[in-house]
Amino acid sequence: MIKVTVWNEFLHEKVHEEVQRIYPDGIHNALAAGIATDSFEIATATLDQPEHGLTEERLNNTDVLIWWGHMGHDQVDDAIVERVHGRVMQGMGLIVLHSGHFSKIFKKLMGTTCDLKWREAGEKERIWTVSPAHPIAAGLPEYITIEHEEMYGEHFDIPAPDELIFLSWFEGGEVFRSGCTFYRGQGKIFYFRPGHETHPTYYNEQVLQVIKNAVHWAKPSNAGVPFRGNHQPLEPIVKP
Repeated sequence: MIKVTVWNEFLHEKVHEEVQRIYPDGIHNALAAGIATDSFEIATATLDQPEHGLTEERLNNTDVLIWWGHMGHDQVDDAIVERVHGRVMQGMGLIVLHSGHFSKIFKKLMGTTCDLKWREAGEKERIWTVSPAHPIAAGLPEYITIEHEEMYGEHFDIPAPDELIFLSWFEGGEVFRSGCTFYRGQGKIFYFRPGHETHPTYYNEQVLQVIKNAVHWAKPSNAGVPFRGNHQPLEPIVKP
């Protein structure tokens, strides 16, 4: 059983009627329902909860954290960012969705601005699978078409991904590295682009399949923890 926590700032849904209509119970609950499977034990957490719902106990019982944020990035306490960062370095998986590219935790892990081009025009997005053998692409077609989405365009200011799984094309002409993996410490990170709050993207079965696949990929490997620092020799050292 993979323990998954879906984190959402849960702000748009409270103040924007259009978002509330699409996600009446919040993006976090839509995601939790959409990826539900017997393989996952799913919890949710939101910005307004004590410690943003990301207490030490919660994070210690999370194998993979899914993060959606937008208008509340600056409201996330730096101490919680450090806590999440520490858990990723220890092996917790992290899936960052859409506007989470500007979250404190993603920028800290990337070490760059994570800035990009954007446009809200409700245009077509075609997400091409460029690494079809990767487990995050399992069971998916050659491309996913989303009829109406927000545009993100290059240049995306991130380090070169360890793996590029998906590449998006937009009706207005831009392209974007929309499915990227990164390894940090013992942890695995997947950034996945689609999911603007004014479009029902998180009801798209193929988008949800990507996220489910990513949870399986990002779960902790449980490899031995490397020792760092001064180290005694494993074998006798024969001095000349």
